[in-house]
Amino acid sequence: MAKEQPRFSNNIQIRNRKASFEYEFLDKYETGLVLKGTEIKSIREGKASVQEAYCYINNGELFIKGMNISPYSNSSFENHQIDRERKLLVKKKELEKIQSKIEEKGLTIVPTRIYINKRGFAKLEIAVARGKKLYDKRDSIKKKDQDRELKRMRI
Repeated sequence: MAKEQPRFSNNIQIRNRKASFEYEFLDKYETGLVLKGTEIKSIREGKASVQEAYCYINNGELFIKGMNISPYSNSSFENHQIDRERKLLVKKKELEKIQSKIEEKGLTIVPTRIYINKRGFAKLEIAVARGKKLYDKRDSIKKKDQDRELKRMRI
């Protein structure tokens, strides 16, 4: 018998490219998302953004605010709110680690990418990060330029 193809595409990867420029990542964690039906369908279409989103801990639970998921195109009147607050699913020990780290001065929780795993669930990758100083950003730009030049010379 022929193997059935999945109904959805697993190659969805929505990245927060600005985050790697603005922050230095210390630790990364994989979290689940509590979503409504139309939200997961929109993510599978690639219509989501985590550019201006941020994460915070409230009453021992992890939340993301500012994540933009566009309305699902084929839905009727029961569509979701575009930028509602969503709960993140993370193990208790990981949450305790994250909470102890962000209590340090200058650390925050930054969403880095959304993707669909092999089982078809939407996952959010978050990072405990420290904000970069201006000279760190200049170093990042310089390194990117040097890498581009090396690639051009190899081709």
